[in-house]
Amino acid sequence: MLRTLKDLFDSFAAPAAGTAADSEHQLQLATAVLLIEVMRADPDIGDAERAAAMAALRGKFALADDEIERLMELATTAAREAYDYQRFTARLNRAFDAERKAHMIELMWQVAYADGHLHAHEAHVMRKVADLLYIPHADYITAKLRARDAMGPESQT
Repeated sequence: MLRTLKDLFDSFAAPAAGTAADSEHQLQLATAVLLIEVMRADPDIGDAERAAAMAALRGKFALADDEIERLMELATTAAREAYDYQRFTARLNRAFDAERKAHMIELMWQVAYADGHLHAHEAHVMRKVADLLYIPHADYITAKLRARDAMGPESQT
């Protein structure tokens, strides 16, 4: 486990060389870490948020359930050890266009609203990540409203 974590952090510190599979794995991990960070911002992490994060990863990447579980484990460890979001958002900024980044923010909002309540810390993480991804405020609000409306009337907080 320690070796895996060291390899993970080395891959973020290393230049963008390597195979396409390595690059894809790093994108998957960066995406998962940001979803985990939204979950961790809520003091009452529930099954609904975890299920929403897994559904987001399943929808974004063609991964089997066991691969998603492993990715969530790695992302949870990386999120606990990370001192900022920059290393993860920088990877997404290099790989994603504006539309894909806006979709990423919408997925994060879906996780934030999964329990039917938006905690202030979740909103703070969302704003911080959106700024690091250079998401225009209008796109940020559109993604928020789309995710909130998809959750139904009980999530209107």
